[in-house]
Amino acid sequence: MANTKSARKRAHQAQVRREHNMSLRTAVRTAIKNVKKALAGGDKAAAENALRASQRVIDRVVAKGVLHRNAGDRHKSRLAHALRTLK
Repeated sequence: MANTKSARKRAHQAQVRREHNMSLRTAVRTAIKNVKKALAGGDKAAAENALRASQRVIDRVVAKGVLHRNAGDRHKSRLAHALRTLK
């Protein structure tokens, strides 16, 4: 446990930041899951809408620094490729 006032403050800030980052990461996972669900359903229009929404979520989380830029690009690329291969 932190002993000084400043160390207690830093520990509290780290916990708050961790909870916020976890919620953003969860939002990314949910957005990806929504695209995969639409792709599995075979509905191309719904999949395109879900892909657009997920790209916005991923870009926002990358801009905040929670997710690395390359990781965000990789997620978007794989989802777009899956949509293109949908018959």
